[in-house]
This record gives sequence, structure tokens and C-alpha cells, in this order.
Amino acid sequence: MKASPLVVTVALEGRTDVPIVARLLKDTGFELGKVYVQRGKDKLDRQLSSYNRAARFAHWLVVRDLDQDAECGPELKGLLLPEPSALMCFRLAVRAAESWLLADSASLAAFLGVSPSRFPTDPDVLPDPKGTLVDLARRSRKRDVREDMVPRPGSGARVGPGYASRIMEFAGKDWRPRAAAKNSSSLAGCLAALKRWRRQA
Repeated sequence: MKASPLVVTVALEGRTDVPIVARLLKDTGFELGKVYVQRGKDKLDRQLSSYNRAARFAHWLVVRDLDQDAECGPELKGLLLPEPSALMCFRLAVRAAESWLLADSASLAAFLGVSPSRFPTDPDVLPDPKGTLVDLARRSRKRDVREDMVPRPGSGARVGPGYASRIMEFAGKDWRPRAAAKNSSSLAGCLAALKRWRRQA
């Protein structure tokens, strides 16, 4: 008899992270359960202790951007969640989830309509992965990509009006986490942690 998929409850900063984490869980043999989208890292951080208590009884995955909040992931993890529960998997994207998408340069280049040669070889070192992704979209051969992802002049926005929708479309359909992990150590670490977790379960 085939074992039932292991369901994982998830907490994230924003809605664009949902398809990213859904792909990671699917690729490592988990089933996506209830998702808590906190609309920002500050709200997510305030809920961490509650999530950690819940993770004494059920599997939880929390993914947060490192941003510029610390020099490295382990430092911030030690500050935010020094004693994770047995069923808690708390991972940091260095320095943002966009770096994990940029790491699959071949797929993202085709999606955006941009030459792969323009992509960074080590997206984890980028200070502003979202800004890099928008700059790449600005060079797109596809007019609709530019209009969706690049902010309009004078708008004061960091991203275009369809940025979130495009990111979610790519992450849900074309992104290859295992290929991307070859170019992102923080993503590789996340995948490795999930695989260990699955074996233990």
C-alpha cells in the first residue's frame, strides 16, 4: 500500500513565494498544506514563535528572505529562531527568493526573452536580486514582459504592475529547482534540508 504524502504547513513573506515553495515541496516528496502569507518579513518574524510551537506537533516550513538583515543565513536564523522545534524547517533565501529563480538562468532567460549571457553566475551574492530581475526584464525582446515587469517612468514603483503575476507564472510552470540549486548555495541547502527531513519522516 502506497504511503500517504506528508503534508507540510507553510508560512511565507508574500504570495509570489507560494509557487516557489510548492515546487520545492513537490520535488522532495511533500504535499503542500495550509499556507500562511504574511505580507512582509516583519509580520512573519512576529509569528515565528507561534509557528515554532505548532511545529512540535506537525511539519512546518517557513521561508524568509535574508535581505540585508545579517551577513549570512546562520547568523539571522540564530537570532530569529535559536531553538527550532523538531518538525520546523526554517530556511532563508539569500538574499531574496528572486535569487533562486535567477539561478535557473536558462529557463528564466527563455521566459523573459533575454540572452542567458546577461545572467549572474552566482545570484546569492547579489545585493538586490529583485532589482537585477527587473533590469533583465527591461532588456526583454518581449514587449508584454517589459510592460508587465518594468515600472513605468515616474511611478516611483520598484516593479511593474504585472511583476508578481509573471514571477508566479514562471515559478509555477518553468522553474527547475534542481537545476537552479547548482547556482545557488542557499537553494541547494534548502533542498538538502527538505530531503533529509523526508528521509527522517
